[in-house]
Amino acid sequence: MDNHSNRLKQSRQRLKRGILINMIFLPMIPFIIVTGLSFYFFSSTLEDATRARLERILTDHRRMIESFLMNRKADLELVARIYAFDDMDSDRAVTAVYRELEERSPAFVDLGLFDHRGNHLRYAGAWALAGKSYAGEEWFQKTMSGGYYISDVFLGYRNVPHFVVAVRRIDKGRTWVLRATIDTLFFDTLVSGVRMGTTGEAYILNYEGLAQTARRSGNLAVLDPDPAFDWFENKIKFGNKATWFSPEDQPFLYAVTGLSDKSWYLVVRQEKQDAYGALYSAAVICLIVTVCGLAALVVTAVFISERIVRRIELLDTEKEALGSQLIRAVQLAEIGEMAAGFAHEINNPLQIIKSEYALLKILVGEAETADGGPDRSPAGSTSFSEINEGLDQIHTQVERCNKITSAVLKFGRKNDTRQTALDPKSLIPEILGLVENTARSGGIDLTTRIDEDTPMFMGDHSRFQQVMLNLINNALDAVAKHHGARGGRVEILAGQIREKNRALVEIRVQDNGCGIRPDHMNKIFTPFFTTKAVGRGTGLGLSVCFGIIESFGGTMDVDSRPGQGTVFAVRLPAK
Repeated sequence: MDNHSNRLKQSRQRLKRGILINMIFLPMIPFIIVTGLSFYFFSSTLEDATRARLERILTDHRRMIESFLMNRKADLELVARIYAFDDMDSDRAVTAVYRELEERSPAFVDLGLFDHRGNHLRYAGAWALAGKSYAGEEWFQKTMSGGYYISDVFLGYRNVPHFVVAVRRIDKGRTWVLRATIDTLFFDTLVSGVRMGTTGEAYILNYEGLAQTARRSGNLAVLDPDPAFDWFENKIKFGNKATWFSPEDQPFLYAVTGLSDKSWYLVVRQEKQDAYGALYSAAVICLIVTVCGLAALVVTAVFISERIVRRIELLDTEKEALGSQLIRAVQLAEIGEMAAGFAHEINNPLQIIKSEYALLKILVGEAETADGGPDRSPAGSTSFSEINEGLDQIHTQVERCNKITSAVLKFGRKNDTRQTALDPKSLIPEILGLVENTARSGGIDLTTRIDEDTPMFMGDHSRFQQVMLNLINNALDAVAKHHGARGGRVEILAGQIREKNRALVEIRVQDNGCGIRPDHMNKIFTPFFTTKAVGRGTGLGLSVCFGIIESFGGTMDVDSRPGQGTVFAVRLPAK
């Protein structure tokens, strides 16, 4: 492979890489940006919606739990206001009040009456707690100092988790305390009633991180320390405002808030996998779409770049062929000019030969007369007769050469276009004279049939001659290609036809050659299209002929069948 081919190949490879890079990376940038922004806004929206849902559930649940505790406290305060100590200071009275409270809420487990020293005076419930002293218990001391108290969950004398609600009453200088135990299971069910997805749950911690209710998931029992409390303890905002957590190293989302009038935290949590399930599904879909989109982009870019490069290669090939044909056309034009020059130079000797022929004819006639004429000397008559025949043959061949050179000179005067009235009856035989030897040597039967009423038409002599020579030469080539030296036939027909009420001259050049392939029929008048071998045709002949006939105001049609022959029909306005 030469250096030019190597450079051309390298140039095409660079072009292919450039097209490939631009087609892949330019669309890839906005594609990735749009996909990333869409996923960012979708994830942000989903995260905000999840956070809002957790905070809403947390707030609603906090209000429900606070309402429950305040109602139980209000129940005891109502009893303490209605009844005096003396009214309550009997087992029967305490039991009766306990039954009333139990009817108001199934959360009450028992009810006890205490004096100001913490002695358990009366008790209604399942445990034998009457007579015990609670003077040192925290709940009793805070009740005496604050007027009421809701305790954390503790074990107490029962040694089972529970919490109490206690209120203080001062009546006629006497202080007493009424205390009720709240059913932990009832309260636990109340708190754990939150449902979010499959893993959402709620539970309560005290300020030391001990669970006051169990988690529905079962991995945190009452009074167990919450392992997560250490990292979110210092981040919890004071008051009832919800605090949101989404720790990266934790599998859960958290929302925490404090309860009013109670040192408890209400915690709502949900697994991230559960809360962001739609987000993870969207991420997978985005990833699949991105990968498929990029793959499709790369495949499309490779396919299109290959096609572009192949098209460029084809154009380069056509360009090279076009350049070769142009060079060939220039060569043929130069050859034509040379032929015209040769014809002009040969024409002068021919004129001299004609003059010498005339002189010899006169001299032979005089010699023949001086010798007594052909009747007096049979031998001399035979010699003079042979001389005259030779001279006539010289005259015939000179005239023939003269016609050929005249025709070549007319053909070479292309630029001298001049519209004149042309007569097919004389012009066509003149043109055939240029090619009849070629047809004869090729064994082709070249015939002519011109109707007597064939009208004249307006056109340039040399250009029409060029058209007819091109059509006839093409027919001779097609016949020779199909039949060889026997069986070929080319016929030139001329006559008058009428079309749309006007007279036309129709000239048909028909042969029984190889014909034209159907897929070439719409290309034969295209410049530089040729079916001949490289170097044997320029592809300009028929396109030039078509243009010449159009310049005469005529048309040119073709009808051909492969293996049967071709007919070119030229129609020109009659003069």
